[in-house]
Amino acid sequence: MKLKEEKEEDQFMKSCVQPLPKYAFRLQFKHSTVVERNTSASTVDLTIDATATWHNFSKFLDLEKGTQLTGVSDLKKYFHRFGYLPSPPVNFTDVFDSSLESAVSHYQSKLGLPVTGKIDAETLHLIMTPRCGVSDSHSHAQAAVLRQTRRFEYFNGRPRWVKPAPVTLTYAFSADHTVGYISKDEIRAVFSRAFARWARVIPMNFTEVEKYSTADVKIGFYRGDHGDGEPFDGVLGVLAHAFSPESGKLHLDGAETWAVDFRKERSRVAVDLESVVTHEIGHVLGLAHSTVKDSIMYPNLSPRTKKVNLRIDDVEGIQALYGSNPNFELNSLLSEEFSDNNGCRRGGAGLWWWLWVASVGLVQMISFML
Repeated sequence: MKLKEEKEEDQFMKSCVQPLPKYAFRLQFKHSTVVERNTSASTVDLTIDATATWHNFSKFLDLEKGTQLTGVSDLKKYFHRFGYLPSPPVNFTDVFDSSLESAVSHYQSKLGLPVTGKIDAETLHLIMTPRCGVSDSHSHAQAAVLRQTRRFEYFNGRPRWVKPAPVTLTYAFSADHTVGYISKDEIRAVFSRAFARWARVIPMNFTEVEKYSTADVKIGFYRGDHGDGEPFDGVLGVLAHAFSPESGKLHLDGAETWAVDFRKERSRVAVDLESVVTHEIGHVLGLAHSTVKDSIMYPNLSPRTKKVNLRIDDVEGIQALYGSNPNFELNSLLSEEFSDNNGCRRGGAGLWWWLWVASVGLVQMISFML
């Protein structure tokens, strides 16, 4: 099975470097994709993370309202899938119309990009980056948390797990839907660490059990259409999805090359399992996607990227649902954020970042006292 996946990856890589006509993009794969577009005015180079599902979107660089180009209908399907475009009365067309311009602007605003209404380089980069399959629109934000430092959101209705205290959620792995190239012990260790990060900040415990059918959280690796109405799309693209409380379903795309150690897994399209699992547990607990790029609940994750530590935005969001673990100390989180962002080595930018984090902590402490 692993050999077959490697052949599929090689075929994908080869298909992306075929010669293309002038005025098109040239794709070259290393750890990322270099996109070069020839125009009469200049040559534009940008680095875009490779994704098998959406690599054809590279031709949409600088696309804007009024343009007609083959494949725009697929771009519209992308925005429809993630909640930015409603279903059309008939079929999506290949015209960059007002509705698509509005969707692009909404997408840019939602995910912290400059709002231009066109497919600029930064927007295209994010569109082509692998992501969580949960829609960005199945959520709402409380007016009280719409501040500059608070951008977490919840699913509609703000669902949460309701159990007698002390709250314990059980989780189990599907015996039939797994991957054979990572040991069961390694997978169990990844999930144990990921659940522990959330348990550290809220008064909730997580316990692995053997009986899959009765576990609160049911975990499995699936391919394509697997019966939940949210089919996976193959290598990269959508990496995983989970459902809001109290569903407990947490599904990972079995077509991905999952990694627990990038030193051992050398694939260019390898995805860090622990990073994705930590994100999906946030959905299982009731958090929707955040607009804060450094947060765990931001929807996108590039291949060969590790991102496992909760940020202040994640912690504030989950504690608003469940309260704070009495043993949790905010200062420890601030120290971790400072360390992760290498503040001291970034000179003035690092100093300003640290001052911002400290101010966030002060605001949080004051809000708790009021």
